[in-house]
Amino acid sequence: MLLHEFLDGNVSAIAASVRQKFLIGPDRAAFADRDDGHLELFVKQLIETLRDGASNSESCNPEIRATAARHGAQLLAQGFTVAHVVHGYGSVCQAITDLAVARSAPITTSEFRTLNQCLDAAIAGAVTEYSRQRDQGASAQSTKDLGFFAHELRNLLSSAMLAFESLEKGQVAVGGSTGGVLRRSLLGLRDLVDRALSEVRLQVGVDRREYVRVAEIVEEVEASGIIEAQARGSYLVVNPGGYDLFVEVDRHLIASALANLVQNGIKFSPPKNSVTLSVRPVGDRVLIEISDQCGGLPAGGAEGLFRPYVQKHRDRGGLGLGLAIARQSVEANGGLLRVLDCPGKGCVFTVDLPSATPPAPR
Repeated sequence: MLLHEFLDGNVSAIAASVRQKFLIGPDRAAFADRDDGHLELFVKQLIETLRDGASNSESCNPEIRATAARHGAQLLAQGFTVAHVVHGYGSVCQAITDLAVARSAPITTSEFRTLNQCLDAAIAGAVTEYSRQRDQGASAQSTKDLGFFAHELRNLLSSAMLAFESLEKGQVAVGGSTGGVLRRSLLGLRDLVDRALSEVRLQVGVDRREYVRVAEIVEEVEASGIIEAQARGSYLVVNPGGYDLFVEVDRHLIASALANLVQNGIKFSPPKNSVTLSVRPVGDRVLIEISDQCGGLPAGGAEGLFRPYVQKHRDRGGLGLGLAIARQSVEANGGLLRVLDCPGKGCVFTVDLPSATPPAPR
């Protein structure tokens, strides 16, 4: 029996075998739910190529590359990695050879060469389209990010300039509401620049880790947090924990993440309320907790809180990027960022970092 005849009678069995090999664990069910029948289509195209006697990748059914490209785009849209794309086609080859061995259906050298050449063509088509759309999406997202950044920068600068002009003319007192507008605008500009610097450091990669006392990072965050709290008529309470707690991190990224969490807590808590920053060791971890009195999150709010451009509070000032970048910053340093919703009261954000022991001085 020729290979194309064997495949023609076992399309469904081969496709089922590929699904079992393609992904492992919970991802397998996800793939099964999203499969669009591409596996069966690829096998049928392979049968046509073998039946026609093609012996090189240029002679393969031209539809193989085209349908593989659509498949690559689909996997990207569904959140799969490029490794899944390559592994999926490798699973096709393995499924065919396994079934052929199990049913004593020999594959000639020529047929096996054609099989591999068609797989190469499919992989090339799928990976090329996957990469093209991924890069295109990244470019579009970068443009969107830059547009949001420029829009926010312009708004803050405009507010600061208008407030400064009023103060310069002596029309209002520095300590009044106009002075408050200038202060908030400058604080907003500081936060915007700080967030942009964090994004750049994350893109480059964390390669500047150092042993840092947690108390020193907290002290740095406290200094700016007190100014922010005073500007909004609130209070910042700090419990720095022990002076002997160390972490090995990129100091700027962690300080920026904590500052963002503190600023969010102050921003979303009503005036005359307090935000608490506390540190405590738990086993081989250091937990830094920021508790606010925002009143809690709306139903289901915790799930999407760390997604870019998501804002769960009625105050929609800013880009909605702060928490997303804060989580990335913490995770890039081997930590976790969690939120506990306390309905009717507020939220507790926890930065969970592995503790570290600095090497003894020589």
